[in-house]
Order: sequence, then structure tokens, then C-alpha cells
Amino acid sequence: MKAIFKLFALSALVAAATGCTSYNISQPSAPIDSQVKADLKADVAVGEAISGQSSVNILFGFLQFGGDSQFADGVAYGGDGGGALGGLGLDPVSSVKSAAAYKAVKSSGADLIVAPRYEVNEENYFVFKKVSVTVKGNKGNIRSIH
Repeated sequence: MKAIFKLFALSALVAAATGCTSYNISQPSAPIDSQVKADLKADVAVGEAISGQSSVNILFGFLQFGGDSQFADGVAYGGDGGGALGGLGLDPVSSVKSAAAYKAVKSSGADLIVAPRYEVNEENYFVFKKVSVTVKGNKGNIRSIH
């Protein structure tokens, strides 16, 4: 009886040790880091002061309503990071900055804003938040690129 019990205990131990196994095979990788360099110089005419303003309402921290539908593209505006939602691309500050920049450039006939300064105002009421941005800078028109 002792021999059967020892055999049963040994087989249970072997079964427990080899029961469930998960494998993780990792492949070393490197990030793709590419740079594009162009030795171009732009001749920019700096003009009068320009500004633009935009705002958006946010409900429950992620539902945006009442904002603009036209945005400047091609510039990383950055904001407060948006907390956990910033990683999902739901940063309301950067989208409002982009809309304010679009309005400033469009209304003035500029090609770009020289030395833009952003004033961000957040009114936070726990469930409801309003983000307003005003951008100020100088009108920039590209004369030539060489």
C-alpha cells in the first residue's frame, strides 16, 4: 500500500510540475528612427500681429461637443497630455490649439504664425469642462524657398 501511495504521490508531483506551461518568445527589435533633412531656406515676410480663438466643451472627460471642425495640420501642438486619455489621442487641448491656429492663419491670409503664444484656459466643473485657447503671434508670409 505504501508503494502505491508513493507512486501516486510521485505521479501527482510530476503532473503538477508539468501541468500548464506558457511560452514567451521575444524577438529583439529596434525602433525605426528615420530623419529627413532638407537644406531649404525660406524667406518669410513678418507682418502685423494676428490672433485666433477656439473652444470646446467636454462631458465626462472624453465626450467633446461644440468645438470647431477645421484644424491646422502638420504641427505637434501638445497640451497637458490629457491624462490617461492623452495616450488614446483624445487630448482636447491640442485639438483646440490646432483650431485656434487655423482661425488665425485663415482670417489673416498668413502662411504661418511667427512666434505663436498660446493662452489655454480650462474651466473644470468635475463632470463638465470647457477648454478655451487663444493664439497670438505675427503674420508670416513665405516669399520664396530656396
